[in-house]
Amino acid sequence: MSNDFDHKLKELDEMRRQAVSGGGEDNKEKERAKGKLSARERVDLLLDPGTFEELHPFAQTICTDFGMGNKRYLGDGIITGLGRIDGRKVCVAANDVTVLGGSGSSTHLRKWCKIIDFATRMGIPVVQLNDSGGGRVQEGPRFMSFSGSVFNSHTQASGVVPQITAILGRNAGHGVYAAALTDFIFMVEDIGEMYITGPTILKAVTSEEISFKELGGAKVHTQITGVADLRVPNETECMKQIRGLISFVPQNWKEKPPQKECKDDERRGESTVE
Repeated sequence: MSNDFDHKLKELDEMRRQAVSGGGEDNKEKERAKGKLSARERVDLLLDPGTFEELHPFAQTICTDFGMGNKRYLGDGIITGLGRIDGRKVCVAANDVTVLGGSGSSTHLRKWCKIIDFATRMGIPVVQLNDSGGGRVQEGPRFMSFSGSVFNSHTQASGVVPQITAILGRNAGHGVYAAALTDFIFMVEDIGEMYITGPTILKAVTSEEISFKELGGAKVHTQITGVADLRVPNETECMKQIRGLISFVPQNWKEKPPQKECKDDERRGESTVE
């Protein structure tokens, strides 16, 4: 009995290790070479140390078409859970781009919807760290109908709890539709991009040639389209800015923003002109 129990514990530990490894160290190194952090590093930077509680880390795709049955990863390309920022509860969803490009499957999208719905019921902010190429097209319409559920969840949360998005890679499809439904969007310079579809398809349809950066870079969306609110130089600063924003907003529509003593110099507004 004891040996069987020990075996189960070892099996559980191995599953946890696989879930944490995501798409593997080689894929993580490729992302680091682009100046990017891993999904779990982003979550750790965002939240107070030791407060993250992950939900559904062992979830897997249910699709077996086009060889997808042999490409199953624990967690299915998105990390969701609860944590704290300056002691206040928040929900978090972070795409893991090392798992099939962070693409959304039915399982992936159900995890995403669930954390938004949970934040709405609990009355706490939700932060999503987007790094996804869009839908996992191998699943087809039978499964991708779940992508609309993400939009519904964001819509139901609108005006109820603060919703914040960070654009931390090349994002297309539902990765940007959903972001546009949130209250605040941060984009990291030279890393964050968002567009409905990429330059290759745009050229095929319109014959127009345009770069990824010109199509959906941070400067375009913060200065021209107005889709994004804040442009930051790196991911560390992005997480710092999100933490700062959380300190100004209420947990939900029923509560008031946090109250803090103002320690500014009371003479700061006085004119020095004689």
